[in-house]
Amino acid sequence: MIEQMRLRDLGVIAQATLPMGTGFTAITGETGAGKTMVVTGLGLLLGQRADSGAVRSGAAQAWVEGVWIVPEDGPVVERVHDAGGEVEPIGDGRAELYLGRTLSSEGRSRATVGGRTAPAGVLADLADQLVVVHGQSDQLRLRSAAAQRDALDRFGGDEVAAALAAYRDAWTHWRAVTDELATLTAERDSRAREADDLRAALEQIGQVDPHAGEDVELSQRAERLANAEDLRLAAATAHAALSSDDDQPDAQALLGEARRILDRVSHSDPALATVSDTLGELGYRVADVAGELSSYLADLDESGPHELAAVEERRAALGALLRAHGTLEEVLALRESGAARLAELDDDGDRVQRLTAQTQEAAALVDAHAATLTAARTAAAEKLGEAVTAELRDLALPDARIVVTVAPGAETAHGRDDVTILLSPHPGADPRPVARGASGGELSRVMLAIEVVIAATDPVRTFVFDEVDAGIGGAAAIEVGRRLAKLAQTSQVIAVTHLAQVAAFANNHLSVVKASDGSVTASSVRVLTGADREAEMARLLSGLPDSDAALEHARELLSLGSPRLIG
Repeated sequence: MIEQMRLRDLGVIAQATLPMGTGFTAITGETGAGKTMVVTGLGLLLGQRADSGAVRSGAAQAWVEGVWIVPEDGPVVERVHDAGGEVEPIGDGRAELYLGRTLSSEGRSRATVGGRTAPAGVLADLADQLVVVHGQSDQLRLRSAAAQRDALDRFGGDEVAAALAAYRDAWTHWRAVTDELATLTAERDSRAREADDLRAALEQIGQVDPHAGEDVELSQRAERLANAEDLRLAAATAHAALSSDDDQPDAQALLGEARRILDRVSHSDPALATVSDTLGELGYRVADVAGELSSYLADLDESGPHELAAVEERRAALGALLRAHGTLEEVLALRESGAARLAELDDDGDRVQRLTAQTQEAAALVDAHAATLTAARTAAAEKLGEAVTAELRDLALPDARIVVTVAPGAETAHGRDDVTILLSPHPGADPRPVARGASGGELSRVMLAIEVVIAATDPVRTFVFDEVDAGIGGAAAIEVGRRLAKLAQTSQVIAVTHLAQVAAFANNHLSVVKASDGSVTASSVRVLTGADREAEMARLLSGLPDSDAALEHARELLSLGSPRLIG
């Protein structure tokens, strides 16, 4: 439920704090005092589109903050955590959730969820779990065919919910296999060409049989063979310098001579013995390098023009493969995945047969679940019509009758049913769609009756009604107030109203009053009790807050709002 709302620079409201609390809260005030700004602010907190025109004239931005009491565990808190926000536990399995929205005069808005900045879409996600808002001119639950269907499904409870869930699972599976079959059939020719191209590519790759890094290896080898003479001359010269086969001095001989000279005198100075050992190690290392050069020269001697030709031929074959299929890594990846893809493509004929059979089976399952869903809705529709009709008798529409029809419609994820709520305002009148056949006052009462009935099977935590009493008065208004109080026994109800007959049934009465300069300040939203409430009720009745007759009438209405008389 909403525990508190704070508004600043929204419409005519400069600053206001509205304590809500449990039960039925009525919000009243003079025309233009900013009552509907409460609903506007709530809409901002619930992710509705931000309109810069709502920012108070002269202000840089409007600001709205709401404090909700929510279950500590559940979908609301999960969504808040997903958005990076937090809630504050307050005991008894409950927690406080802070939501905020700022709106600049340039049209930019920013939302906060549980203390963290979040997209306005997160507020919209939370809205369905937090509150149901009914505006004075757009009772969406009655004007929208989808909303009428949803109202019936809510009333239908677990039986309709289970049938709908089973239908949706079957419908989703049917759509998946149907789409797969359609794609496969539409792309049959292109898939056949893909299979031919893939088969040729795999055959070409198989003939060349490349391995990872081969392109680099071949390039290096070709470079070596192309410069074989220069390499041979350099290696031979280096080898001769290290180990000569003729009488010319070489590195090995010079190192050996140096070591022998030092060995003859090293007994006189141990430091020379260390140098002698180093010369010995250098001699061994020079011998090893000379051996490596000798092996290198032998390998060069075995290589010849014929090997270079073979390397270039292999490079040409590999190059043709790379030009056709990209890098060597891509060629190797194609060899790895191509066989599985080719097997899939070659299986298209069998897959079409299998998918055709699966589509038929899935369609039959959809038919079965659609029929079950229609039957469940039809049974619920009759009960809903009877229950709402009974409520309307207590809302000063004693001769009105509600009929809820379930007719065949287009197939969607919600079933195959068109749900229509019809109203017969008096005996003998043909039932007509309630959105077209009801006056504003009748529409408000039908909407309220539906919510009262549905709340018995699918309670909503918070309802907000923006002048639900528009177009009615007298006894009908009294019954609207009584029904709002009844609804408040299971849900929090907040109603912006201009009728004393409705406000009388509230257990929490807030008054929005303009200051002398036309603004609404923090002190201008008051919780009314006692004589102050009687005066406001008198003002609503007659426009005269101090009229003795109006005050007497106000006290009489307030006595009607006593909890023991609501039932």
